[in-house]
Amino acid sequence: MSTPAPSTTSPAVDPQGQRPVRAQLRLVPTPGPGTPPVPVTRLVLRGVPAPRPVALPGPRPGTGGRAGTPPLGPRGVDRRWGALPDPAPLAHRLLVSTLEAFCGLRPVAQLRSAYTLPVFTALTRGRRPAWTSTGTSPVLVGPVRVAEPVEGVAEVCAVARRDGRAHAVAARLEVIDGRWRCTALQVG
Repeated sequence: MSTPAPSTTSPAVDPQGQRPVRAQLRLVPTPGPGTPPVPVTRLVLRGVPAPRPVALPGPRPGTGGRAGTPPLGPRGVDRRWGALPDPAPLAHRLLVSTLEAFCGLRPVAQLRSAYTLPVFTALTRGRRPAWTSTGTSPVLVGPVRVAEPVEGVAEVCAVARRDGRAHAVAARLEVIDGRWRCTALQVG
């Protein structure tokens, strides 16, 4: 074995030649405008519930507030011309159409405009509940219950019945580009 060659470079030494000098770094502020802070992305871990934003209380349903303000709809949302339509009839049509597509009575492509791209992609993958593909009786969807936690978001649920069995169906609708679109769907 050979011995390592001696180093030809020597570390920097202080003026008296006693010990090596440590390099010192000093932070200097950057001239000009600072960079905007980067938002922190928090990941949701499996089994840990996602943090939900705190919803501020809104106006009481059916009250117009100050004089001259328009009356509010049944869930406290302004329903004037040009404002958002009531999500309940749309949610009922959406759930019925989706279950018809699952049962093979309607092409899934007809649902494209009602869903966001990730949800529609999941619908077209072919994974469907077994109860939608078996049996010949029609799927009956009960009354749709709508909750609007904040303006522009509606959480809807209903009970679907087929062959004497009941199944829960839930969806989340959000306003995207001025219209209600489904951003999440759960069929039990």
